[in-house]
Amino acid sequence: MTTFDARPHAACGSRPPGWLASVLVEGQAAERDAVFPFDPRTALEPACVATARHFVDRTLGAWGAAGLSFDTQLVVSELVTNAMRHGGGARALRLLLRHGDELVCVVSDHSRTIPVTTAPDVYSEYGRGLRLVDALCSAWGWLTPGGPCKLVWAVIAAT
Repeated sequence: MTTFDARPHAACGSRPPGWLASVLVEGQAAERDAVFPFDPRTALEPACVATARHFVDRTLGAWGAAGLSFDTQLVVSELVTNAMRHGGGARALRLLLRHGDELVCVVSDHSRTIPVTTAPDVYSEYGRGLRLVDALCSAWGWLTPGGPCKLVWAVIAAT
C-alpha cells in the first residue's frame, strides 16, 4: 500500500467536524490551543516552514503528545508551503488538541482561493502535498471566514 492509499476515507471540503467548527467559527475555547503568528516580513520565505515545524515540536512536547510530532510536522510543512505558494504567505499556524484523541492543524493565509488536489505525473516536482495531507489525516478542508483570507485545517487522529 502506498502512502497515497493509506487513508482513502479522509474527507476534504469546507465543513470541519462539529467541535472544530465551534472553535473556528464560533470562537469557543479548545482544550489545548496554541497559535504561532508568522512575521509578515518573512511569511513568504522558505525558512518559515522550518519555524513552523519547530513550533509543532515544542508545542506537542509541552502537551505530552510528542508521538504525534512527525506526522504533524509533515502536515504543517505542506500547509505552510501551500500558503506561501498559493495564498500570499502564511498568517498564522494554530494547533488544537481535543481530549487527547484528535490534533488539528490550522494554517491561515491571505487568499480566499481554495486548495486543489492535483494528480502529478511521475516527473512532477510539485503537486503531492495535499495528497500527503489526505493520507496522514482523518479529515481536512478549508473555511473562508470573511475578508481576504482562508483557514486550511487538518485533523490527525492521535492513535
